[in-house]
Amino acid sequence: MSVKIAPSILSADFARLGEEVRAIDAAGADYIHVDVMDGHFVPNLTIGPAVVKALRSHTQKPLDVHLMIDPADPYLKDFADAGADIITVHAEVGNHLDRSLQMIRSFGAKAGVSLNPATPAENLAFVLDNVDLILVMTVNPGFGGQHFIESQLDKIETLRKMIGDAPIELEVDGGVNPETAKRCIAAGADVLVAGSAVFGSGDYAQNISALRS
Repeated sequence: MSVKIAPSILSADFARLGEEVRAIDAAGADYIHVDVMDGHFVPNLTIGPAVVKALRSHTQKPLDVHLMIDPADPYLKDFADAGADIITVHAEVGNHLDRSLQMIRSFGAKAGVSLNPATPAENLAFVLDNVDLILVMTVNPGFGGQHFIESQLDKIETLRKMIGDAPIELEVDGGVNPETAKRCIAAGADVLVAGSAVFGSGDYAQNISALRS
């Protein structure tokens, strides 16, 4: 099966966000990746549930919402109600990851968990039953356009072995371009998040195709 591409709207033109989402949908995006940052857990401030709700009408593709916020639990229902199909929380946030993942599923969304570069894969050993997607950060979260952290390839390989035959997608976010994409796929990734590699030049379809191949 072909790798899935999830363009990150963090790199889109925010003045034309609905139009940009329609454009990447038409260009072949599999997911629409929405980066939510709070200026506390990560050093940047982006968007909230209202924007997710506004974008919902612009695409039928799954909205892949990545919550880089602390706390996350109080906002899970808001994002689910806004139309998020996948809600990903960070393993580093809060003391009850298993409960957070169960909450996401109870609201009708798929449950994702993200690991920062310094967080070991083994931290997820006892929550895999409640996970639909694992997101490996291959940069330190907070900003687009950073360089890929090489050590995370080993983590991707470890997680692929941990997942085994379970129906869990393995997503990678950070510094993904046609060159690093190949290495992530070889390590076991099946969903790639890309911002500037998709939105950096005009031909979104060609950019998505280059990542997928």
